[in-house]
Amino acid sequence: MLKSMTGYGKGEATTPVGNFLVEIRSVNHRYGEVSVRMPRSFYPFENDVKRLATSVLKRGKIDISVQWEETTAAHAAPQLDMAVARAYYDAYSRLAKELNLPQDAPPSYIMSQKGVMREVAGSVDETELQPQLLAAVQAAVATLDAMRLCEGEALADDLKARRLHIAQWSEHIGERVPHMVTEYRQKLKIRLDLLLEGTEMDEGRLAQEVALLADRCDITEELVRLSSHFKQFDEAFISTEPVGRKLDFLMQEMNREVNTIGSKSNDAGITNLVIQIKAEMEKMREQVQNVE
Repeated sequence: MLKSMTGYGKGEATTPVGNFLVEIRSVNHRYGEVSVRMPRSFYPFENDVKRLATSVLKRGKIDISVQWEETTAAHAAPQLDMAVARAYYDAYSRLAKELNLPQDAPPSYIMSQKGVMREVAGSVDETELQPQLLAAVQAAVATLDAMRLCEGEALADDLKARRLHIAQWSEHIGERVPHMVTEYRQKLKIRLDLLLEGTEMDEGRLAQEVALLADRCDITEELVRLSSHFKQFDEAFISTEPVGRKLDFLMQEMNREVNTIGSKSNDAGITNLVIQIKAEMEKMREQVQNVE
């Protein structure tokens, strides 16, 4: 079960005093790296948020954004400062007496003056909001994980198809080796016939040269190891653990075997197949870099 390392998730939670909005983005990374941006008042819960994310998301560069928006219920009602109100009223009364104005100041006028009505900060207890915060994080992680799983399935289909092509070309290489030795013997015999111009040929020496070539070009071990790597590659698709690093290692080992096959080969047909395999493996390697 492959998972991609890229994706996006969002989670929300509502409380009587405000709302949480959590967004998570992840991209490719060699290891697991989590960064959290959140209001300062919720910093004590940063490690809890990270632990919750890493319990599901094992690899990738993961950015978590926590937004908190307080509702009106989080704020206490404004309080009337009677001392300030009385001072405004006395000032108005003196002014009214001096200018022969109505003595009674409208209450709305007094209340509209600066400092008469004071805002009082709400008393939100962040500790009580921890469950809702983590619930929003969990929802975002679940959404992101589902996206990564969906993309992982597409990656698996692509890798399986390419792996099948490589296996088929490897079989063709194995089938080609005996013909390569036979063709080499025929070409060598023709050359010697031309050089010797009718002189009797040493069949033993010819057989020895052909045997030396067959030994130098023997790629049986490389093909066997390549087949073993294919098997391990297929097993990774059904693993429940992150397999990105394992697949990356297997790609390196497969590439090593193919390079050895290419260096041992003295046959144009095998060389062409090796080129095809290496081109396909490069595409696979790029895809594997996206696997968790």
